Amino acid sequence: MKFKSKLHISILLLIIVVAIGVAGYMVISDDTFIDSLYMTIITMTTVGFGEIHPLNEYEKLFTIFLILISIIVYGYTVSALTEYLANGKILERLKHKKVQQQINNLKDHAVVCGYGRNGKQAVAKLKNYNMPCVVIEKDKQLIEKLELDNILYVEGDATNDETLIKAAIQNAKSLITALPSDADNLFVVLSARQLNKDFTIISRASKETSCSKLKIAGATNIIMPDRIGGEHMASLVVIPDLVEFVDELKISEKGTANLEEVPINKLPPEFLNKTILDLDLRRKTGCTVIGFKTPENEYIINPEATTVLQANSNLIVLGKPGQIQKLHQIL
Repeated sequence: MKFKSKLHISILLLIIVVAIGVAGYMVISDDTFIDSLYMTIITMTTVGFGEIHPLNEYEKLFTIFLILISIIVYGYTVSALTEYLANGKILERLKHKKVQQQINNLKDHAVVCGYGRNGKQAVAKLKNYNMPCVVIEKDKQLIEKLELDNILYVEGDATNDETLIKAAIQNAKSLITALPSDADNLFVVLSARQLNKDFTIISRASKETSCSKLKIAGATNIIMPDRIGGEHMASLVVIPDLVEFVDELKISEKGTANLEEVPINKLPPEFLNKTILDLDLRRKTGCTVIGFKTPENEYIINPEATTVLQANSNLIVLGKPGQIQKLHQIL
């Protein structure tokens, strides 16, 4: 901001000098506005063009004064411009403009508010699923990490509507707000739901009392990391093998098995209202159907092969990474 204000001051000073020159020649020489402007410009720029008429002593003194203040203003302008360029402000603005253009072109992406511990984990998981995402963050140190990791971001306060709009929230498929303050998360949920009434909102909460408020505000799901962490640790004591097995069912570079959600609406039209048996995923891809979500959002574990593939329902499929990749290629 300091360098930008210096440039503004430089432009203002140049305008003032031009105004002084034009007014001075019009008063002293009784010249027209155009002639006065011509004399001012050739004097300030020292291009060496001839005068409109021979100058008297007062006009010569005024011209000398105009040349001297012009040199001073030029020096200040060059200094401000050099300082601005040296600090990379122009390149930074061009970079931000390019990033913003990329964000504006996104559709069905995820917006993550906050790049703390939970935000980083969310972004890592989204990247594993190859889902485009935009992070909203105001901490300068975290922004540097985002740049190093080549992650699209918007610098600003997520509780501000303008910041959410910059993240193209109107075109987003989902929003994850992982800010440390429950009050800030509540404010983000309220604002986001007004800007996009149809997408999924996942909010972090640290207190039980915040959950109901976040639900009323428009959050689709509320996650309490501390409670999940405690439950996970207790489960490792009670059913350690089962927990470790479930932990393996995730997408990662070293993962041995993946869980995948397959929306029925995205299947080829000929499979609509057919059965899981007709889909024949086991033979075609090696994947196994382990769950089914009905249009009424009811979950069926290990569904029968005769289950009908209705519109707006989903299949939960288990398979190895290569099998899941083959599933995407076929479907």
